[in-house]
Amino acid sequence: MRRVLRRGLGILLVPLPSPLSRPPPPPIPLAALLLLPRRLDAFSRRPFCGYSGGRAVEQFSDDEYDHEYEDHRPSSSVANIDEWRWKLSMLQRNAEEQEIISRDRRDRRDYDQIANLAKRMGLYSELYGKVIVASKVPLPNYRPDLDDKRPQREVVIPLSLQRRVEGFVQEHLDRSLLPFDKDSGKTESGSEKAEHVNLDEKQDPLLDESVMEKILQRKSLRMRNFQRSWQESPEGAKMVEFRKSLPAYKEKERLLAAIARNQVIVISGETGCGKTTQLPQFVLESEIESGRGAFCNIICTQPRRISAMAVAERVSTERGENLGESVGYKVRLEGIRGKDTHLLFCTSGILLRRLLSDRNLNGVSHVFVDEIHERGMNEDFLLIVLKDLLSRRRDLRLILMSATLNAELFSSYFGGAPTIHIPGFTHPVRAHFLEDILERTGYKMTASNQLDDYGQDKVWKTQRQLLPRKRKNQITTLVEDALQNSNFETYGSRTRDSLANWNPDCIGFNLIEAVLCHICRKERAGAVLVFMTGWDDISSLKDQLKAHPLLGDPNRVLLLACHGSMATSEQRLIFDKAPPNVRKVVLATNMAEASITINDIVFVMDCGKAKETTYDALNNTPCLLPSWISKASSRQRRGRAGRVQPGECYHLYPRCVYDAFAEYQLPELLRTPLNSLCLQIKSLQVDSIGEFLSAALQPPEPRAVQNAVEFLKMIGSLDENENLTDLGRYLSMLPVDPKLGKMLIMGAVFRCIDPILTVVAGLSARDPFLLPQDKKDLAGTAKSRFSAKDYSDHMALVRAYEGWKDAEREGSGYEYCWRNFLSAQTLQAIHSLRKQFSYILKDAGLIDSDANTNNSLSHNQSLVRGVICSGLFPGISSVVHRENSMSFKTMDDGQVLVYAEFCER
Repeated sequence: MRRVLRRGLGILLVPLPSPLSRPPPPPIPLAALLLLPRRLDAFSRRPFCGYSGGRAVEQFSDDEYDHEYEDHRPSSSVANIDEWRWKLSMLQRNAEEQEIISRDRRDRRDYDQIANLAKRMGLYSELYGKVIVASKVPLPNYRPDLDDKRPQREVVIPLSLQRRVEGFVQEHLDRSLLPFDKDSGKTESGSEKAEHVNLDEKQDPLLDESVMEKILQRKSLRMRNFQRSWQESPEGAKMVEFRKSLPAYKEKERLLAAIARNQVIVISGETGCGKTTQLPQFVLESEIESGRGAFCNIICTQPRRISAMAVAERVSTERGENLGESVGYKVRLEGIRGKDTHLLFCTSGILLRRLLSDRNLNGVSHVFVDEIHERGMNEDFLLIVLKDLLSRRRDLRLILMSATLNAELFSSYFGGAPTIHIPGFTHPVRAHFLEDILERTGYKMTASNQLDDYGQDKVWKTQRQLLPRKRKNQITTLVEDALQNSNFETYGSRTRDSLANWNPDCIGFNLIEAVLCHICRKERAGAVLVFMTGWDDISSLKDQLKAHPLLGDPNRVLLLACHGSMATSEQRLIFDKAPPNVRKVVLATNMAEASITINDIVFVMDCGKAKETTYDALNNTPCLLPSWISKASSRQRRGRAGRVQPGECYHLYPRCVYDAFAEYQLPELLRTPLNSLCLQIKSLQVDSIGEFLSAALQPPEPRAVQNAVEFLKMIGSLDENENLTDLGRYLSMLPVDPKLGKMLIMGAVFRCIDPILTVVAGLSARDPFLLPQDKKDLAGTAKSRFSAKDYSDHMALVRAYEGWKDAEREGSGYEYCWRNFLSAQTLQAIHSLRKQFSYILKDAGLIDSDANTNNSLSHNQSLVRGVICSGLFPGISSVVHRENSMSFKTMDDGQVLVYAEFCER
């Protein structure tokens, strides 16, 4: 049986699930999948999820109450309703009260009338099992504090109370360790007995503050003693001497004075000056030395996970501590911190998550936002929120740090905040552009030896054809003009011939291989950092280099990769020194420009491009493809060399192309779809998304905002008034694109989560199916075996992953990948993402620990495909068959082209 859905320009035929052997659930029309009902718990009576205060929790079902009252409810009590009318009136008049909670059986009996009464009075009500709540504000679907049957409880206590409890425990331990003089009532240290303080919230608040102050002062004293003892120790003194050699240390007193005098300060510092590791540490040391260590709470954001972890580890080492003591880190699904952590390094997203539940950042004294020059979407979003927060938190200090000299832009955004520049020190780095490289190495470029393996040239060509002409001209015109106006007369004929054949759309794996061979054979010792555009290029180039007799010899060259999707343990390998007589070669993306520092790098190779999302708001068309970097990024890459000795930078493009680069990269907020961002903005309970984004450093186009809002309404995460729906609240909790987040939620609702986890992870990572230039037919045949008869890329991915998991259990995973033209590293990345998404869904209460329950319908491929379709909506197309051809049409774009390597029928 097939159901026809008429949408826009085409008709989509979707097979419905076939009947099951056991009693089937009600038929699931595609419309039900595409338009998720406002109340998700209507799909199932099993424990489900609600939203409360930015946290996801499990919804309960009170079967006992249902049994007792569902069929035999007595008639309503008029007196009880009158009493509730009086209660609700008093609630409206009392400005300090927010809600009424009742566990009375009579009230449950009369709940329908109470709910109608509350609604007429402009209030909100909800029945949580045996508990009724009436409130001035909208209520969540679930309240964990009212669930008597919840096996685990999440207790949130005020920070002040938490500190008091910790203080009393510490004081008890201190007193138990010191001999006590009964006659004097004092310990041998001379401290008086602490008076018993009742923890009842109604006690004298002045007494609370006094006791808390005393406890924190005592803790601050211990922190100061430890800090001094470390700095005076031989190891600590040696570390201090090293830190004094950094340029940032010479500006220590000026920086601390500026931070003390100003609420906002902007600091720019060249690569290697030590601003990231030293500035937050200066503040912490100063607070500890002044006896205020226990009162400060410093947060330092980093744009990437690896930098947050690496910097935290370095700072804790410089302080002579274990990670998790006074210094810790927190990234998504991972972190090391303790109750005594006062300096936390985290990603920008982690701080934004905290701001969702704590708009005032209570207890935080200093916020450092590092690498603001990258202009990531999260960083620009964070600046809007922090700027609004500063007016409410006059005591909060905000320090913005940039690796480039465009500090004036950020200074003016914060009302003329003072700026300080820290000059960096690096050894001189000699730059070689493409014409110099060709002249020096004798390498000759032809039209054929620039085609990169694995079909990259073809992929890029396809992507360029899909770009609007206006955008293509903006990217390429200056470069093309620069090449035409350059004659390279001072170079030899061989070099000029090579430059005439140079293809600016290729990375040139063979050129990189030739330069690496030149470095390994003729240059001095030192590690090499190669900047690539993305994981596809890194993986393909690594495979090519492994096959080289010199570069693939592990006794002579250590090949490493650096990418955000890699496991933490693998990422940390890039910081280790190579064995003696072995040259380390690191293949990295632009994350190595400024976020991390690899100290032994001497040689840098810069391809001049980075994979970047571009967005045409007029046509609502995003596209991810390699784009030319800016001059600032090129200088950053060059600065990675020369940390330990004079360095060399090989720019794999002509100097005239560099001269045509823009000075700075376009901010991410202006070149990407805003769907996820707008969802996060609504989580802050903002009335108008457009008004909020108009306060950005460089506001996006109104049309881009309008497109995002319309999309969120279309998928059901916003209602017509731009308020978050139940689905929207769940989606805002998932760190993925809203389409993929909806797919995960639907997979949980329809109990087919395992294949959906694989699909979402695959769409979040990259295509694991390899396409070698010389074995395209064999690779295509291998992929077609996974697509079976359904001609589905998504189901092919699911089958390929499941086959790999089976092979891994038997110890033949790499052989399986080699035989089926699959990337083992990509499949491992998909495996890691699956686990991350699974943890998030469990935390949200969408799935439980019982895999059988979560996957009771995973075998139903029609259902799985329907869930995939519902998640990708409206990005779906209908097939229009003609006599000798077929075409594809979508709702918004009409006829579209299909990627050449999909599983064709």
